Amino acid sequence: MHRVMSWEESMFAVFDDLEQQASGLHLAERDAEVADLTVAEYSRVSLASRVHASMGEDLRVRLLGGRVVGGRLARLGEDWFLLVDGSSEWVVRHAGVATIGGLSGKAHSEDTWSPVDRLTMRAVLRRLAMAHEPCVVHFCDDQQVEGVVGRVGRDFFELAVGEGAGRLAQAVPHAAVAALQGRR
Repeated sequence: MHRVMSWEESMFAVFDDLEQQASGLHLAERDAEVADLTVAEYSRVSLASRVHASMGEDLRVRLLGGRVVGGRLARLGEDWFLLVDGSSEWVVRHAGVATIGGLSGKAHSEDTWSPVDRLTMRAVLRRLAMAHEPCVVHFCDDQQVEGVVGRVGRDFFELAVGEGAGRLAQAVPHAAVAALQGRR
């Protein structure tokens, strides 16, 4: 025999069902809001903050122009980072990067960086100029030239190319440089 539900039981069932539907809608709305907030927050993450969180990691970097370089992330600054691989050291400008593989999934906010982490590419170039050591400049078009960094201007540096009396100083805009390669 089939039992007939009372109006009270029937109304309880309807209200119970409505509560579950409302709860489900609320959870769906909350999940959508969280997803929107996550997207909005991630849109504020810079490449520099991802690189900063990857200190000590082995990175593989494709430079503008196609050259691929790699190594352990050893140092970094505001707009550059240093990769060390065996006998080579690569100072890579952020603006010279096409892609980076091996980054940590984390990011470190620029607010947490030390003053050393805020040094710019100009500081690196001034250090190279003081050392008078030859380096290879890799341009964004994948051309390269070996020379010694000289004076450093606001948006360019001088590169002495050649030997002895035939040495020629060239002005090199920072924007043209993907990376500098030195020997250890």
